[in-house]
Amino acid sequence: MATRWGICGAGKISDNFTVALKKRPAEDHQVVAVAACKLEDAQEFANKHSISRVYGSYEELARDPDIDIVHVGVIPPYHLNACKLFINAKKNVLSEKSLAMNTKELKEILDSAKKNNVFLMEAVWTRFFQASVEIRNLLAQEYIGEVKMVRADYSLPLLHMSRSDQKDLSEGALLGLGIYCLQFISMVYKGEKPESIQARGVCLETGVDETVAVILKYSKNRMATFTCSAGVELHSEAIIIGTEGKIQVLSPMWCPTSIIVDRKETEYPIPERCLSLNFTYSTGKRYEVEEVRQCLLKGLKESPVTPHAYTLLLAEMGDEVRRQVEVVYSQDCQ
Repeated sequence: MATRWGICGAGKISDNFTVALKKRPAEDHQVVAVAACKLEDAQEFANKHSISRVYGSYEELARDPDIDIVHVGVIPPYHLNACKLFINAKKNVLSEKSLAMNTKELKEILDSAKKNNVFLMEAVWTRFFQASVEIRNLLAQEYIGEVKMVRADYSLPLLHMSRSDQKDLSEGALLGLGIYCLQFISMVYKGEKPESIQARGVCLETGVDETVAVILKYSKNRMATFTCSAGVELHSEAIIIGTEGKIQVLSPMWCPTSIIVDRKETEYPIPERCLSLNFTYSTGKRYEVEEVRQCLLKGLKESPVTPHAYTLLLAEMGDEVRRQVEVVYSQDCQ
């Protein structure tokens, strides 16, 4: 039986996610409904993707009895209310990252999912790319020995976009870009909590973080560093250095498709697209939806690849970085 999806939001991310879903067999995945705050937006989205049910509110989507899981594609400041709405309606949820704006919100969502006994996953989608799977395999085999250093950088000019300078509507450099670096580092160190974090950054006058640089110290003299910036464009690569070798992740590290091991480059191309995309690599979301389907078929409430403990650690590290850079969201004060 196909996994029946409901789409929350009719923006660019929801559009890309739906395009990726269309690459999967109809007997495995079906998009049965879409909801947006404005009915006309939902209708336009439905017409483009041939979706039969259209709702002008998220509450209507939550009441739809024929949905197995909801993809939450609205912007992060609205994740708390959207996720809790669907979770309390006993719907399984896949929410775009970041799952919440801070640790307090995240714990509220996690507690709600546990109480209602539903599946919940943060869409750290590039962790399921074939290149990411190969990196985890190499690390599990200790192919490069003990990891001593990890570095990741992701920078992309975003300040020209609408809402980019609005603190309560913008993700900023850390939640918008740095989350990819943090999740990569967390993946390499297998969800280990760092002993210390040192962060520096610069913010816009509105309080939005523009550029952030972070050093993470782990036990046994291991370290990680990352830089993220919404103001300039840097070469977005990553490297993992071990006692017996290294793994280079070529740009774009946030959507890895090429790695170099022992001076040999291996490419892991993403699936072909069937419709135009807002973000080039989004067809790779198909790997994520297969993970979700397998988890649902097995009756799991969290993914073993991105368990809730990983998600919580990302939020805690993000909170500490923001504290040091002095980035405060209105959600932090509520």
